[in-house]
Amino acid sequence: MSARRALKAVLVDLNGTLHIEDSAVPGAQEALKRQVSLLFRLRSAPVTVRFVTNTTKESKRDLLERLTGLGFDIAEHEIFTSLTAARNLLEQQQVRPLLLVDDKALPDFTGIGTDDPNAVVVGLAPEHFHYEMMNRAFRLILNGAPLIAIHKARYFKKKDGLCLGPGPFVTGLEYAADTKATVVGKPEKTFFLEALRGTDCAPEEAVMIGDDCRDDVGGAQQAGMRGILVRTGKYRPADEDKINPAPYLTCENFPDAVEHILKQML
Repeated sequence: MSARRALKAVLVDLNGTLHIEDSAVPGAQEALKRQVSLLFRLRSAPVTVRFVTNTTKESKRDLLERLTGLGFDIAEHEIFTSLTAARNLLEQQQVRPLLLVDDKALPDFTGIGTDDPNAVVVGLAPEHFHYEMMNRAFRLILNGAPLIAIHKARYFKKKDGLCLGPGPFVTGLEYAADTKATVVGKPEKTFFLEALRGTDCAPEEAVMIGDDCRDDVGGAQQAGMRGILVRTGKYRPADEDKINPAPYLTCENFPDAVEHILKQML
């Protein structure tokens, strides 16, 4: 087995790894200070850091404001979202989507025509997941419209507990219309490769840190990266056993993962 290449890039999940809604993970002020300090050290190391997220409930600009408000020094160009990946696909295919996304995410689709839709895009949009809207999407798909899933996460973490993600609703449309969605977010290999675009870094030279065993760690490892699972956010006991190969490493939280990278991988 060939030796691993030197580490050049670190991809970091956001919700559940760095923050949960408007609180840092694990939330205490001292923990936040440690997170910010270690993130500064990581970004001062000879690696490229990218923040990658499947979140579809807010635009990239709103997400950036949330993170900077928590004290994280992050630039907009360092964030790669599944909304960005979805927009790129819509522009490539030149289609007019029915956008089942949260209204706060709509700014990321500015300039995309939506009149007389001939495609269906599904993100996390609880206010749209009712019978009339889902039936409209179903009929469009039956008439030939492609189904595009921004991602298919089963669930995500909020401060009051786990909540259904868009995955169950995408799967329902797939089943009813006898079709298969094109997925653009994690855990798709293309998402991770797009996140590395412009970094001059091969997947074998990158590591992914996240709280979702399948979408963050499993997806990254299938793309050729190493994956570090953190026991925060949506993590559930024994998640490590749900993917093959198992995570490269499992840590209690993001700071512990960064400590390992700084001490063992650089």
